[in-house]
Amino acid sequence: MSLLDHQLELLAPARDAGIGIEAINHGADAVYIGGPDYGARVSAANSVQDIERLASHAHRFGARIFVTHNTILRDDELEGARRMAWDVYHAGADVLIVQDMALVEMDDMPPIQLHASTQTDIRTVEKAKFLQDAGFSQLVLARELTLEQIREIHDALDADRCKVEFFIHGALCVAYSGQCYLSHAHTGRSANRGDCSQPCRLPYNVVDDKGRFVAHGQHVLSMKDNNQGANLAALVDAGVRSFKIEGRYKDMGYVKNITAHYRRLFDELIEAREGSDWPLARASSGRTTFTFTPDPNQNFNREFTDYFVNGRKDDIGAFDSPKNPGQPIGFVTRVGADWIELALDKPATLLHNGDGLCYFDLQKELVGVAINRAEPLATLGQWRVFPKDPIAGMKDLRKGTAVNRNRDMDWVRMLEKKSSDRRIGVWAALSETPEGFRLQLTDEDGFVGAAQAAHRKELARSEAGLKEHLGRFGNTIFEPLDIAIQLTQPWFVPPSLINHLRRDAVAALEDARAKGYVRPQRAKPVEPPVPFPEDTLSYLGNVYNQKAHDFYAKHGVKVIEAAYESHEEEGEVSLMITKHCVRWSMSLCPRQAKGVVGVKGTIKAEPLQLVNGSEKLTLRFACKPCEMHVVGRMKKAVMQQRTSELAEHPLQFYRTRP
Repeated sequence: MSLLDHQLELLAPARDAGIGIEAINHGADAVYIGGPDYGARVSAANSVQDIERLASHAHRFGARIFVTHNTILRDDELEGARRMAWDVYHAGADVLIVQDMALVEMDDMPPIQLHASTQTDIRTVEKAKFLQDAGFSQLVLARELTLEQIREIHDALDADRCKVEFFIHGALCVAYSGQCYLSHAHTGRSANRGDCSQPCRLPYNVVDDKGRFVAHGQHVLSMKDNNQGANLAALVDAGVRSFKIEGRYKDMGYVKNITAHYRRLFDELIEAREGSDWPLARASSGRTTFTFTPDPNQNFNREFTDYFVNGRKDDIGAFDSPKNPGQPIGFVTRVGADWIELALDKPATLLHNGDGLCYFDLQKELVGVAINRAEPLATLGQWRVFPKDPIAGMKDLRKGTAVNRNRDMDWVRMLEKKSSDRRIGVWAALSETPEGFRLQLTDEDGFVGAAQAAHRKELARSEAGLKEHLGRFGNTIFEPLDIAIQLTQPWFVPPSLINHLRRDAVAALEDARAKGYVRPQRAKPVEPPVPFPEDTLSYLGNVYNQKAHDFYAKHGVKVIEAAYESHEEEGEVSLMITKHCVRWSMSLCPRQAKGVVGVKGTIKAEPLQLVNGSEKLTLRFACKPCEMHVVGRMKKAVMQQRTSELAEHPLQFYRTRP
């Protein structure tokens, strides 16, 4: 079933089925994962059999599985995309996350619920309402929105038909999702087809119109990582119901830790609102306990920001390095030929063989140091470490250099073990029958499983032992909330019979839950088709096939330009549109300078250029919407590659006019 308005869905990523299963075990209400193809992470595909295995486990807890089907598609790929949709539907997937409107327009698609990917660039009320009316049941809003903008979109939607989803943690794309063509222009690898080369993480020189340096070798398009942990209650109040963790390339430890972290935060929020006028609930069954204390700082991150949720701030950029700077741990006291001595900020901290340390060298580049051997010295908090590669790992190290730790092997090894337990509460009732005994289990969702066995009745000495044996649910997914002994006499029930009854009752309850699970249904689009908010669609609409073209034409769009990936020409266009502003981050915005003595009127709005080697990109600033455009041309080598691809896979249109 779809989310109810009081339910909060924690949506975790999975690179593969094994990670997805652990995401469920660590408290996720839903997991999103790539299928065999057509997902926006080209290296995170999974077989249909793996989708089936993951869905089977998730549905035990009433959790849902979303399959990412969110690349733009060529005409020759549409049939394969349709078949894959059916394959994952038959495997038990609950949702397709979609960017290409061909998947809405195509006939003979499975009755699977559709969610609009963040790649569809949902920033306005008008766009959100249109997608709802076109048949989408959940919308992944742009990460750049403020709380007020989220609330406006939520209030404009029909809460019974369409829910709001929002990213709360993980890496941030600097561009509006779906509005970045920089990777394709420079390498031929399209972000809209799941193969981004991440040019935003490169260092750039920023120069003005006279060639003067504004910044040198800075990662000015690299964002810190998203962390909305402090804003969850406000996001709930603004209307968000599905809370998404980024990370389909992340490892098992990351998914375990971050899922557990947010599971705890949401459980605390749900508990805090018990008995209020607006109580909340989790979107799946069971309670999760952990063998560790979740800590987002332990995983790879570029430091954290809450981005634009609370308005524009100055702390969103990871300009010094796109790498993980880790957490401060101490400073250098001595440097030898192949060793470093450190004084730790917290003397009780332990270093381990295999830990990762890092520091900034004299050029302000982050340098990593992998510890081969760590030895405590006589003074508490003082350590001597031997790097695995002393030459590369000791550049510019000197007394007083601050050192961070970005990999703690003790933490890594802890999360390699079993680290959570998820259980569904049950009420157990043991009663007697004319032939013997019956055990009935009723879970917190109202599902019932029962078993009975014939056995001769003999009087027992104590009831306490009977309850103890009944409560041993071991490796099942259930735990007893209460155990009722409904016997006319204190009969003796041998442990072997109790085990038999419990095993069969658990199997019956699991079967009842499986049969009772209802997958969410695909919403029907409004008829007649509602008009798209605009009658012209540029290359920014990412229309890459005839079916997507037909979809927009049906919804009243008169001019439909083909996707940027279709173009052969070298013309200069906006290769990236972003809410991030280089001038703002460098305190060069005229709005910031307004009223400052000696500054007002000295700063031009444009142009600025980003330079990386021979690559030059022009920055244009749209101050009214407070956005930045990164403007450039397609490289000649990519143009030649594109021409070859178009010869092999010709598109059926370029531009349609009335």
